[in-house]
Amino acid sequence: MAEYFAGIDIGSTMTKAVILGEGIAASVIGPTGAEQRRLANKVMEEALARAGLAFEAIAYVVATGYGRINVPFADRQITEITCHARGIHFLFPEARTVIDVGGQDSKAIRIDSQGRPHHFIMNDKCAAGSGRFIEIIADTMNISLDAVGDLSLQSTSPATISSVCTIWAQQEVASGLAEGIPVPDLLAGVHRSLADRISRMAHRLRLEKPVVLTGGGCKNRGLIAALEEYLDCELLIPENPLITGALGAALMGRDIVEKARQNSLPLEPRPRVLEAIHLLG
Repeated sequence: MAEYFAGIDIGSTMTKAVILGEGIAASVIGPTGAEQRRLANKVMEEALARAGLAFEAIAYVVATGYGRINVPFADRQITEITCHARGIHFLFPEARTVIDVGGQDSKAIRIDSQGRPHHFIMNDKCAAGSGRFIEIIADTMNISLDAVGDLSLQSTSPATISSVCTIWAQQEVASGLAEGIPVPDLLAGVHRSLADRISRMAHRLRLEKPVVLTGGGCKNRGLIAALEEYLDCELLIPENPLITGALGAALMGRDIVEKARQNSLPLEPRPRVLEAIHLLG
């Protein structure tokens, strides 16, 4: 009889849930709001419904992400670095570097042959190093975020966006529009600017190939192309790049249970109740 494990990843902009059995039984992605505890409950309920399971069927629940402490039904909280590494190793055993481009931060993680992280660098101080940078520029240019990647690939002469601050970069883009610089060239310049910052971060880590790209940045073909140019390698991209942290959390839960059984250790997950969380305010 199959056992099931759940991972919940509460990120800065999106919350993800994965239920793991013999494979991925279900996954859910939803926007992270202010009421994280309620959302964790909601995505877990939806994942259970998609998998056709009752909550009691879940042997172990691990929470990860910056909001992991807000998952009241989790048996354990584990850092996103460890969970990302574990999830990527499951999908790409050959991978040695993970680059995650999220909505509010970006990170690079080097992992060993067992999927364990042994060094990482994170940029969470400025929007200019994250997906938020492109989102702000898209708003400035009144272009759909879904369109910016493909438009940038039409560029024949990428503009130079030299500012490392999002506000000044916005002004550079506005000035470029006023000067008549084609939109694809401006967008290509924006993507190259972000790719330059991310690649510098990754090279400080002593980047080792193969390299896997995860996070919302994977939806942007223009950013992928720019990153491959600056990193000088082809990037491996998961089929569902947003759930790797939640997948890793579920895998960590399975690892914990298996290790306890191998060592004849008692494993008693604390009492868990999946119910609506009512918040004041």
